[in-house]
Amino acid sequence: MTQHLTLHTRTTAAGTVMQLTGELDHHTTPQVRNTLPGLALGPGQQLVIDLQGITFCDSTGITALIAARDFALAANATIALVAVPERLARIFRMVGLDQVFPTHPTAQDAEDAWETGSG
Repeated sequence: MTQHLTLHTRTTAAGTVMQLTGELDHHTTPQVRNTLPGLALGPGQQLVIDLQGITFCDSTGITALIAARDFALAANATIALVAVPERLARIFRMVGLDQVFPTHPTAQDAEDAWETGSG
């Protein structure tokens, strides 16, 4: 079985939206990690990671999300996750990552929260 991850980025007024589709695991996380340094993310902006299309996420996938958070914080920016699948949200709650990652239903909701300063 071939592991596959599609990664698309787009820029908004709030910052960068990274949309992930497929499996986020030890085979595909290098794609996420290698994309981070090339993102144009400035102080006060927000990195949004859209997980709606994630079909599987293992511990290395979670570690990649933490690396993305570290990248955003190093840029004096924030991070938000959107459309977190319930199975992943459950794991986040179990290990306390729901306290680390703000979540929103959609990328637009995350941008709206950023604009009002409540994200």
